[in-house]
Amino acid sequence: MSANPEILRHNWALEEVLTLFAMPFNDLIYQAQTVHRRYFDPNEVQVSSLLSIKTGACSEDCGYCPQSAHYHTGLQAEKLMALDKVLAEAQAAKDAGASRFCMGAAWRQPKDKDIDQVIEMVQGVKALGMETCVTLGMLTDDQTAKLKDGGLDYYNHNLDTSEEYYSEIITTRTYQDRLDTLTRVRDAGINVCCGGIVGMGESSEDRAKLLIELANLPKHPESVPINMLVQVEGTPLKGAEALDPIVFVRMIAVARIMMPKSRVRLSAGRTNMSDEMQALCFLAGANSIFYGEKLLTTDNPEANQDKVLFERLGVNRGDMNCN
Repeated sequence: MSANPEILRHNWALEEVLTLFAMPFNDLIYQAQTVHRRYFDPNEVQVSSLLSIKTGACSEDCGYCPQSAHYHTGLQAEKLMALDKVLAEAQAAKDAGASRFCMGAAWRQPKDKDIDQVIEMVQGVKALGMETCVTLGMLTDDQTAKLKDGGLDYYNHNLDTSEEYYSEIITTRTYQDRLDTLTRVRDAGINVCCGGIVGMGESSEDRAKLLIELANLPKHPESVPINMLVQVEGTPLKGAEALDPIVFVRMIAVARIMMPKSRVRLSAGRTNMSDEMQALCFLAGANSIFYGEKLLTTDNPEANQDKVLFERLGVNRGDMNCN
């Protein structure tokens, strides 16, 4: 099977996506790399940094998340960070090489007063010359419009998995709730950052259906984070069967083929990936990572470790203006 990289499709069917997943590994990587080179420098990886600006005590019951109030993970809940502390973290991230600064708050849905404070953070980060992204949970129309007017560049709201498997992971909000938030963000003219998590016990069909849901949106997400489950003591998904690394690389490759112009981000789980596995992910079409020691509350490779890997691979840090 081959995909015409000149056409951004929004009509993928399950059978053809499963066929992609089942291709011989070398053939799949070749096709993904061919598509990747049409739209991106193959030796360039964009670098983002992620900060938890409000940690813990979330009312959602996402089975993977240590920030849920439903689980006892030992995480200390914290209030919304002060503006000066956020900007200091952003400056440090910029100094370490990040071009986008992402801020996450453990809310089901923010209050209007929260939005006002977040907008101050967005504007302060933009004044440093960085692109901005926030993930705050569900949004109203008015909140989305305020974020757009405040200058927000990207909004992250992951689908996590397929609609069919979703209720096995989360019960406190529906799949449609997530899709509605994505519609609001897209209609407001804010770039969409949306992906999912693999390794939660889902089937190969669930992984294919997640990518179909993303690729068949009216517009492909500008950024597609692909996360590998980080198992946290105290969460329901602790003890899940470890994912085959080759399956994860296939997920990256198929995402690249289906969404040729999107940034495919190698996200959570990198601390459990060898350098060789990450190199395969870049070969498969991943061209964005999170820099820094933490992804919200879970560990991430240190910036210097990533710098060494980039040097070994001949990879350069890219800017965000390639989409």
